Amino acid sequence: MERYRDGDASAFEPLLRRHQGPIYRFLLRHVGDPATAEDLTQETFVRVVNGRSSFRTGAVFTTWVYTIARNLAIDELRRRRHRRHRSLDEPGRSSDGEAGRPLGETVIDPEARTEEAASRSETRDVIASAVARLPEEQREVFVLREMGDLPFDEIAQVVGCNVNTVKSRMRYALERLRSAIEPMRAAEEEDGG
Repeated sequence: MERYRDGDASAFEPLLRRHQGPIYRFLLRHVGDPATAEDLTQETFVRVVNGRSSFRTGAVFTTWVYTIARNLAIDELRRRRHRRHRSLDEPGRSSDGEAGRPLGETVIDPEARTEEAASRSETRDVIASAVARLPEEQREVFVLREMGDLPFDEIAQVVGCNVNTVKSRMRYALERLRSAIEPMRAAEEEDGG
């Protein structure tokens, strides 16, 4: 990033290639909508380009870029709270009030009718639902650690708290996720799976 800030335009491409996917997945976990996550990912890197002169020598790029992405996600979620009409791309609601898939993602793939595919899909849905139900502070730390692969000290800088608080949030998140998955595992064991 320092090379890019100092005028080496070719240094931007490797940054984009390396960080675009993790930033997109981070934003997708926050906003729950692929199109919005894609837009916010692009906006994140537009801000990297526009703010390159403010990048401090010796700073950690991942901390800086995740902070930009996090702020954009927070702004987006605030805007959503004030909207009167829901987007068709916004996650739907299940019968228990939990966030579900957008309508376009609920169409069943005729090729994926095997029991194994159904089980994988169910497991993925249970985990995604459990992650979505985490308190915001825990979900944010979990996503940065597991999806962004950031170390705890960088996560602490991104979210603005100390490392021990980050570790504590991660521990609570993992406990909640384990509790959410345990009934499914127990059912599989009963079925001989």
